[in-house]
Amino acid sequence: MANGTFELLALPYAEDALEPVISRQTIGFHHGKHLQAYVNNLNGLLEGSPLAGLPLEEIVKQAEGGMLNNAGQILNHNLYFSQFAAPKEDNHPTGKLAAAIEAQFGSFDAFREEFQKKGAGVFGSGWVWLSADAEGKLVITQEANAANPVQRGLKPLLTFDVWEHAYYLDYQNRRPDHLAALWQIVDWEVVGRRYEEL
Repeated sequence: MANGTFELLALPYAEDALEPVISRQTIGFHHGKHLQAYVNNLNGLLEGSPLAGLPLEEIVKQAEGGMLNNAGQILNHNLYFSQFAAPKEDNHPTGKLAAAIEAQFGSFDAFREEFQKKGAGVFGSGWVWLSADAEGKLVITQEANAANPVQRGLKPLLTFDVWEHAYYLDYQNRRPDHLAALWQIVDWEVVGRRYEEL
């Protein structure tokens, strides 16, 4: 936020860095157009609002209607775009997060399978999330439209976007293929730090 208005998240990588998992074209539309529109809309809605000047998470917790939709989408997309890096073979979490995943789901593969299944099963537009509660217990949730786990008192760690604009240019209607490919670009250092900041 600068001068009381929100700004478009700067990507921590080049627009083509996630290829072939996510194309430069998709990043251009998804980040440069969709997310920019949410930022512009929210800034307009906040003018004169009692929520103006609050941190984004607080706006998501308190807002309703169009303001919630735009604030939620900014928070969701900021977490989404900042959790990726160039594709890597055999990409797995490490440290405390890896231990928590193994303890709760039995194995990383079992977690990945459940996460993908819940992502594929979101009806219409939305998100699938890995989050943690205050005690560090992990939970996978499906969130419709612009909803975010912070509204449930959870700490968001990892998310896959299942709105069609996130994958249609690259995968058409093959949402499960898109979800399966995303594991190659998850930056587990970023996700692990989110868990350790509980």
